[in-house]
Amino acid sequence: MQLVVARVGRAHGIKGEVTVEVRTDEPELRLGPGAVLLTDPASTGPLTIETGRVHSGRLLLRFAGVRDRNAAEALRNTLLIAEVDPNEVPEDPDEYYDHQLMDLDVVTKDGAEVGRITEISHLPSQDLFVVERPDGTEVLIPFVEEIVVEIDIEEQRAVIDPPPGLIDDRAEVASARDAEDGSPKDGEGDEDAAGADA
Repeated sequence: MQLVVARVGRAHGIKGEVTVEVRTDEPELRLGPGAVLLTDPASTGPLTIETGRVHSGRLLLRFAGVRDRNAAEALRNTLLIAEVDPNEVPEDPDEYYDHQLMDLDVVTKDGAEVGRITEISHLPSQDLFVVERPDGTEVLIPFVEEIVVEIDIEEQRAVIDPPPGLIDDRAEVASARDAEDGSPKDGEGDEDAAGADA
């Protein structure tokens, strides 16, 4: 299975390094030296990571054969894609890959049906489940342990304890308005291991 693990940002310096927007919770595994990554667009890859380092809180990578700023800048906005075993799971038992969470049924603690997870949105502050309700509307559920109280992969369900107002009519109207304003949806195809925040 192919999953997006990073997006190349701007060139850094003059020796071919690039900044990357990391889209995996396991960068040391997916973005370490020697890793060979497919790319989108495919014409820029595959790319082999030669070196990696953190500078001012950003991951910098240098790829084999990319030796100057111009070559690095030519990779800007390229998506880096890893081949991942679909049966592989994150080391932390409280983390899940997006593909494990997609299509889970969402129910409340008392068993009321909420809907089905159609997307995982990775925001800087937290991850969100985009849940399609039976009537076709969407509701956003923060993936934090105070709200998502259980993930049962075998039973294919997520159990939530929503605070007042999260999944009532006002929340549905707000999420429908957000969808209409054309806001981009993050995380499509990303390999981030979503985890409930403590």
